[in-house]
Amino acid sequence: MMTDDELVRNLEDLTKNAAHHQLQTLHSILQHQANVSYLQSYLSACHAPVDAATFRSRVPLSSYDHYFHLINQLASGDIDHHQPLLSADPLLCFFYSSGTSTMKPKLIPYFDSALSRAASYNAHQSSAAIFRKFVPPRPEVNKVLWFLYADEVTTTRGGFKVMAASTYPLQGNKSRSNWSQTISCISPREVVFGTNIEHQMYCHLLCALKDFDIIDGIRAAYAAGLIRAFSLLESKWEKLCDDLERGFPSLEIADAAMKESVVEFLGGPQVDLSRRIREICAESNWGGILSKLWPNVRYVKSVTTGSMKQYYPKLKYYAGDVRILGGDYFASECCLGINLDIQQPPESTRFVMLPTAAYFEFLPFDLNERSVVGEETVDFSGVKVGKMYEVAATTYRGLYRYRLGDIVSVVGFHNSSPLVEFVMRAPKTAYEIITEKDLMSAVESFQHSIAAEVVEFASFSDFESSPKQLKVFIEFREGCVLLKEENLQESAEALRSCCSSLESGMGEIYKVQRDRGEIGPLVVSFVRSGTFDGILHIAIMNGAPASQYKPPKIIRSPEIVGFMEESAVLTISLDSQETK
Repeated sequence: MMTDDELVRNLEDLTKNAAHHQLQTLHSILQHQANVSYLQSYLSACHAPVDAATFRSRVPLSSYDHYFHLINQLASGDIDHHQPLLSADPLLCFFYSSGTSTMKPKLIPYFDSALSRAASYNAHQSSAAIFRKFVPPRPEVNKVLWFLYADEVTTTRGGFKVMAASTYPLQGNKSRSNWSQTISCISPREVVFGTNIEHQMYCHLLCALKDFDIIDGIRAAYAAGLIRAFSLLESKWEKLCDDLERGFPSLEIADAAMKESVVEFLGGPQVDLSRRIREICAESNWGGILSKLWPNVRYVKSVTTGSMKQYYPKLKYYAGDVRILGGDYFASECCLGINLDIQQPPESTRFVMLPTAAYFEFLPFDLNERSVVGEETVDFSGVKVGKMYEVAATTYRGLYRYRLGDIVSVVGFHNSSPLVEFVMRAPKTAYEIITEKDLMSAVESFQHSIAAEVVEFASFSDFESSPKQLKVFIEFREGCVLLKEENLQESAEALRSCCSSLESGMGEIYKVQRDRGEIGPLVVSFVRSGTFDGILHIAIMNGAPASQYKPPKIIRSPEIVGFMEESAVLTISLDSQETK
């Protein structure tokens, strides 16, 4: 076990000779996986050892579609141990991707790879060492209000378990004694392993309010999850106080084990505690509420980059003076980068790419054209500062030259390893009307022009209409006067002029296509409060893990579009007087 200083020094050493470690990583992968069917179909005529140039010229860039039928074979148990399909290592289980834009999560095979375990261990331990530098442990205040959800574990036809990547490490902590010793989460394990995300979130809050004085930090995978939780606190604080006063949760919780564990945790009526929280929340001043309720809390930690950036201002509002710490650049497929300065806001967050986590390639990306420029990739040493790239990874666990769908901007180097900022998810096709980045920028402009709080938004490119059309769905904060039935006619006119600022922020390509008549009038639907929570529940019913859920910005599911349109309170079509 390395000390924190040793872990940081090791990270420094790895990044000083990044190109060498990248080649060693590729060599290790190809040597270990030389006989797998996928690679043999491209490299069988090549003499070992295969170098990087040969590998990149012979093996094509890939996406999930290239592995779909092979993954289905594996999931069905159709495995030839003499001629493995993707990896020479035994298959342990499958991980779900978030799958929020299409509502159909991908299955990522998880093989028992010693090489991958070592790389992942180094990445996670290095990250933990950096965290401890900013937040040194305190033995007496050591619990976290951690919005953890173990998610449902399903089984494939071949008998393999399927779960979220974040669920896997929790599976070994199912006993109560193990849980309390190894997990810093304040809540009992039965809450984490519950079956209803709304009830779990509520119980996480209830438990943290009970032991308010030992809460050191507040965590969730993504900023969106924290905002949902704090919004729940804001709307349900009276019920939470009532429950503390009575000593049991009043919700009709169907999960008996979860309910019993919370009752036991509360340890009877907490009258004085309930009074304290009631006095704080009754002031209706939610700015800086976290340190008022949890006076010893030192940090809030979650991913705030990419599509999570929109939640940062509201997170700052709730956090007040409490530090917001960013996450690392990890994916279900592999670890990618470490955040060396976790105190930076999302617009300044940079990740140092890890040369031993996978073999990485970078496809030059043109933001103006919204597409990659050819299929020629560059490696660690070939990237240019100021340029954007789509990342492709060859992993220890059976994915080769796999396009992760992430667009990053290279902003510098840490030693000889690229420093990148996460920009957005890559467009699925070059025909998409706007990108995540365009939409977020446009809604930011819209928010400045409207006297109402936008809590969520998404878009859909309708290619079936002629000409094609962009639809945007916006949800305001609950109780917004603009969407009250008696105000709708007056609101429609005010919102129409604000929607013009929304359209003007969509970017140059949208504007050019709009001027040419290639895109029809922008349609903006204002949906009722709670609509985007409804998408969450649809996603979970379709297999998406609650712990990894990210509200989609670009919707590609007709089912979700239909749901959104049915939830519209007011729909405005620009360039016409049509209002519904």
